[in-house]
Amino acid sequence: MTNFAILTKATARLTMGAALAAGLSAISMTAAFAQDVTLRGASMFDDNHAFTKTMRKFAELVGENYSGSVEFDLRLNGELGVEKDYVNFLQQGVAIDYTIMAPSNMAKFAPAIPLMDMPFLFRDLDHWNKVLASDAFGPLEAELEQNADIKIIGYTGGGVRNLVSSEPIANLADLAGHKMRVMGAPIQAQTFSALTAAPSAIAYNEVYNAIQSGVISGFENEAASIQNLKFYEVAPHITLTKHTITVRPIVMSGKTFRKLPEDLQAAVLKAGKEAGAFGRELESREDGLKLQEMLDAGQIQVQEFEGREKLLEMVVPVQDAFAADIEATDLLANVRGM
Repeated sequence: MTNFAILTKATARLTMGAALAAGLSAISMTAAFAQDVTLRGASMFDDNHAFTKTMRKFAELVGENYSGSVEFDLRLNGELGVEKDYVNFLQQGVAIDYTIMAPSNMAKFAPAIPLMDMPFLFRDLDHWNKVLASDAFGPLEAELEQNADIKIIGYTGGGVRNLVSSEPIANLADLAGHKMRVMGAPIQAQTFSALTAAPSAIAYNEVYNAIQSGVISGFENEAASIQNLKFYEVAPHITLTKHTITVRPIVMSGKTFRKLPEDLQAAVLKAGKEAGAFGRELESREDGLKLQEMLDAGQIQVQEFEGREKLLEMVVPVQDAFAADIEATDLLANVRGM
């Protein structure tokens, strides 16, 4: 168990000439601090992962911007389950108050939200960062809050997702029929089906054994997770499709958020936005370094995907159809035009 506490207190010097004001202030201050707040977080990873570091930063920033007392209890290494468990906990307002997760894991409550994590959505890191620093995803945030009572308070991410496989995947011919794990949102399977692969959505914690036993031949992920969970032991081949720059919302249970004092709510929203920017810079910077570390250690073999431009053409109809189905055609056009 990992506990991380930040306690902040406001103090004031009162003069003898303001006795009445002092008494009223003391009563007000006592009421403000009468109820300490503990916010419970969860990470599937250890202290070295960018998600964990981002949640530590979030706690630090809340402490800096809140004059009351708040404690953060952050559990690591999947102690509280996997992301699909986190969604249910957040929605019910039990066990977990805040975390970071993939949009696809919230799709059962908000079918439109996986659009923000759609493969080949972003042109490059500058485009990705510009979108996340804007209010472009506001309609998706509103849908999630209305349907699941989960509130997005910031955006982190930045890992570049590539194909990870037990055997080399060099081109479209190799990709045809490739049995691979994808995240649970339908758009993920639809995209890779359009690229002629054979995708299936299986639980993240089952991926290692599924590759090892031959149920699947690979999956897709960013460098930090490949390294952190040692997927290179069963899937040492990395093909640089660069199909996704990850978007990972920092989320809080709506039930938890509404219970917080207004000044703490404001501190949480400010800290979420700032922690998101911190996490995006951190993860995007670390992504290439972690890939190089595994390469230097002889843990992986890396190759480009021949004819990647063709992939970009093949997925456009899938993206357009998905956006139309979720009534997000204008949102997709807005993101593409930024």
